Parts: sequence; C-alpha cells; structure tokens
Amino acid sequence: MAEKHSSKGIMWATIIVAIVLIAIIFPLTVKKSTSAADAASGNDAADVRIQPVAKFELAKAPAVAAGPKDGQTVFNSICGACHNTGAAGAPKVDDKAAWAPRVAQGKDALYKSAIGGKGAMPPKGGASDLSDDEIKGAVDYILSKVK
Repeated sequence: MAEKHSSKGIMWATIIVAIVLIAIIFPLTVKKSTSAADAASGNDAADVRIQPVAKFELAKAPAVAAGPKDGQTVFNSICGACHNTGAAGAPKVDDKAAWAPRVAQGKDALYKSAIGGKGAMPPKGGASDLSDDEIKGAVDYILSKVK
C-alpha cells in the first residue's frame, strides 16, 4: 500500500510543479498590446522580419537597336553556334577544305542554302527575324574567312 501512496504523491507533486511553472512562464511570454495601433504595428514588424532576403522578377529584355546587323554580328550571334563547333555536321569556319566544294557552287547557291535552310540548318539559321540581306552579309563574312 505504501507504494501506491508514494507514486500517487509523486504524481500530484509533478502536476503541482507543472501548474506553477506554467503560471510563472505564461505571463512572461504573452505580449501585451495597449492599443489597436500597437497591435497593427506589431503585424508590420512581423512582416518585415519574415520577408524574403531577395526578390526575383522576370522582365523582358529591352530591344536592341532596330537597324540592320552586319555580317560579323549575325555570324557571331547566330551562325557561329554551329559553324564554330561543327555541330550537326556544319562545316567549321576555319576548315577551308570543307568549304571548298561549297565555295565552288558560287555565292548565289550559298545565299539560297543559308536563306532557305539545308540539312540540319533551318532557314536563316533559325533566326527568322533576320532579313535576307543580313543573311547574305553573314555568308559574305564566312566567305571572307574561308578564302
């Protein structure tokens, strides 16, 4: 019997200690606000504390000058992706042997291939917004490099 009373006593002592601790700690943790303005400013402060460190916004890039592009610019921005690396079987710009049979066909055939597409190369190298004259300028630039 004595064991039942001692464990019952321990249980009640634990409950009383827990109640006392809650009674002491709870008032210290509750923030008291004296007015509606204080309560509202508290929410703003919380919003400031939890806002993200950085903000990210996608925006459309500004349009570049609307004038025609020269051959070197077109080559470097469009054609060079394949003709500098040889991707998809494109002849490299520095490989004169690969360009020899193409140069032998003449400029008009090269213009037609570049404007209309050939093999894996799409029409105008995939840059359909370029004019035919800009593509011809790029072809002329390539020809100046391979001759």
